[in-house]
Amino acid sequence: MSERGKGKNQRVAARTQKIRARNSRLIQIFVVVILACAMFAAGFLVRDHPYFLQRLGFPDTVTGLATNIADQNDTKDVYNSLSVRVAEVEDKLKNDSLDEYDLDEVTVKTLEAFAGATYDPYLRYYTAERYRELLNQVGEGYAGIGVLFSEYNGMAYVVDVFDGSEAQLAGIQEGDFVESINGDNSQGWSRAEVAAKLSQSNGSAVVITWRRPESLEADGGETFTTTLTCAEYDQTNVDTEYDEDRRVGYIKLRQFTQNSASLVQTAINELTAQGAGAFVLDVRDNPGGYLSQAVDIASLFMSSGTVVEIHTVDGIITKNASSQTATALPLVVITNRNSAAGAEVLAAALKESQRATVVGTTTMGKGSVQTISVLSFGGALRYTAAYYKTPEGRDIDLVGVAPDVTVEMSDEGDTQKEYAIGVATSLVRE
Repeated sequence: MSERGKGKNQRVAARTQKIRARNSRLIQIFVVVILACAMFAAGFLVRDHPYFLQRLGFPDTVTGLATNIADQNDTKDVYNSLSVRVAEVEDKLKNDSLDEYDLDEVTVKTLEAFAGATYDPYLRYYTAERYRELLNQVGEGYAGIGVLFSEYNGMAYVVDVFDGSEAQLAGIQEGDFVESINGDNSQGWSRAEVAAKLSQSNGSAVVITWRRPESLEADGGETFTTTLTCAEYDQTNVDTEYDEDRRVGYIKLRQFTQNSASLVQTAINELTAQGAGAFVLDVRDNPGGYLSQAVDIASLFMSSGTVVEIHTVDGIITKNASSQTATALPLVVITNRNSAAGAEVLAAALKESQRATVVGTTTMGKGSVQTISVLSFGGALRYTAAYYKTPEGRDIDLVGVAPDVTVEMSDEGDTQKEYAIGVATSLVRE
């Protein structure tokens, strides 16, 4: 081969080698791009797999984030618990926050907020100190300011003001709510708390701020403050009257204390001895009390039958009449908006058993039962544990007991009482 031919072949070989080198570089770049895209896509595939990420060498902060995302997206049911959620926040603050907080203060505020966000208006957390005060309940007497309290949605309000009491002289009226006692308005004052506080303050002055709304359900209203001295009041729990001309015995029951049934039985016996041919039982403004006494009083008029159903998480408990009847004479029961709890149970039982005619207005609708449980970390929790229903299974809570005959009050006297006595008179047998 000539020198010219050899030179041409060498130039062709060199050019071929350059082309191959260029193509090799292009292939390498292409492969790198493909791998980069693959790894980018793989990131989306593996980010929800913390174990795989750890094997690839990613730090715990990244794998922890992936775990949180996975939990939030795929295992939300795990967080269907307030305690789990609060525990997660507490752990975050403990491990990552530079701030500090008082555990007791946070506990109180958290549980108060929890109670306020539920549908149970009677749910309340008592600190250890407040629970100790609550244990000092009033007994059979009326140590206080001359007021009988009831409770609406967990708040104490006035249903009766005793004649001649300091409260009456200070202008306290039925329907006034307690806002604060001695400046303490940290939480709503329940009936039990007010009674305990006033009992402890017997003989000393207490400063009470009141709220006077337009109605029991209304918000707002005028607020005013009184300074009153607590004292012992001997207001009777059962009053009686006898109308000799109409032969009607009248019994007023203010609340269900531990001996209410025996007091009512004594009243029945005394009025019967005087010649009563029918009775009127007045439970207006009666805030309730001991359910056992309501059942026992119903038994004085009912020979048999169910008095009340108590519905709990464990089932239904039925309370029946005890067959210790004190009278079979005709009976009329008077109710109003302030008849609550045990008074509603009694009225419903006597109405549905057709043992009595109920006149007046629909009752409050406080057919729930509250219990208090001591907590291991201090204090106690009050919550609704049961509901009352009538013998026929009707709701009392938030509904009330409707009278057979609706009679409103007027400014011209006690029209409800007069009407009830009139109905009782028509039932007296010759």
